[in-house]
Amino acid sequence: MTAIEHQELKGITVKNIIVTVVSTASIVASVMTTYFNLQNNMNQLRNRQETTDRVNEIRLKVLESQVNILQQQVQEIKYNKQLISKS
Repeated sequence: MTAIEHQELKGITVKNIIVTVVSTASIVASVMTTYFNLQNNMNQLRNRQETTDRVNEIRLKVLESQVNILQQQVQEIKYNKQLISKS
């Protein structure tokens, strides 16, 4: 240890202060890295969910239009059957 590391201020050595500051900075950097990674993951998840929602809406519209077509065809079949039975 150097002479400065042996100096004390009310029982606290400079070495202890340095270790505490470096440890705190390391913890803060780790927490910030984790935070930004989580934020990035959440943004990706949100974008993926929005895309899935859009695809599902399109699928629903296609299915609704197919149901409408099928309903029209059923009505036409019923109408034709009525015409045939009246003849």
